[in-house]
Amino acid sequence: MKTVESPPHEAIAVPPIQAPPPAGDRRRRRLADQTRAYGFLLGGLLCFALFSWYPAIRAVVIAFQKYTPGSEPEWVGTANFTRVWHDPEFTAAWRNTLAFTLLALLIGFAIPFVMALVLNELRHAKAFFRVVVYLPVMIPPVVSALLWKWFYDPGAGLANEALRLLHLPTSNWSNGADTALVSLVIVATWANLGGTVLIYLAALQSIPGELYEAAELDGANLLQRIRHVTLPQTRFVVLMLMLLQIIATMQVFTEPFVITGGGPENATVTVLYLIYKYAFLYNDFGGACALSVMLLVLLGAFSALYLRLTRSGEGDLE
Repeated sequence: MKTVESPPHEAIAVPPIQAPPPAGDRRRRRLADQTRAYGFLLGGLLCFALFSWYPAIRAVVIAFQKYTPGSEPEWVGTANFTRVWHDPEFTAAWRNTLAFTLLALLIGFAIPFVMALVLNELRHAKAFFRVVVYLPVMIPPVVSALLWKWFYDPGAGLANEALRLLHLPTSNWSNGADTALVSLVIVATWANLGGTVLIYLAALQSIPGELYEAAELDGANLLQRIRHVTLPQTRFVVLMLMLLQIIATMQVFTEPFVITGGGPENATVTVLYLIYKYAFLYNDFGGACALSVMLLVLLGAFSALYLRLTRSGEGDLE
């Protein structure tokens, strides 16, 4: 009987253990990585410095100068601020801007939150409705304003045609001194609705479902669940979006510029539109920059106060 010999085991080559690189090499490698990172960061900083920080600083300087393109600037101190302050359009512009901001909060702040609640409860066609809601954001602002300008046309506009079809009284919409500002608020709300709804929707979907289940077991109805679960859980997002919306609406320009031209009877002249008139219609860049500095100071002070109050409120809740 023959015995089968097993093949000899081959020796397994064990790679030698490599010694860690010296400390000097590690430092050089770390320094090279940091240098590359700061190199990429430098490009972004240069863009911000050239296109954001430098124009802002330059505008503050021009606010204290008599300046027109092609001429030598002349230092005039606070004369630009005094002249702008006594401009009859100054009061109208600030009044219209504040009214626009208040109306935008009343109309355009609650609607996105309600729509997000509805979308969050849907079980079918979620992606379709999200695209439909976000679609106005993808339309260029000027194109959107031109569409609404035709929509508001008191003669052949679609809005009045729909009212006539329903045998309802028509309106002047953006051509009426009493309705122009509200018409612009509707345009701005429609154009910016999609992004706000999606942010709210993301915040709602991050709320643990166990909180709603516990509230239902305690007998809470829909409104009670929204009040005691949804609003506290989305409080930070709501407060931040409110601040961003106030800052954005205080700088409204596209809608009055394209749809109404500041009229009728200065009913839609806003601060930014008045800045445009000073710079490009009156050729008074000193006055335009002075008005810009006023708006900057107001928004900066408001933002600081708002953040301080909200932080103190969070501390009280904790």
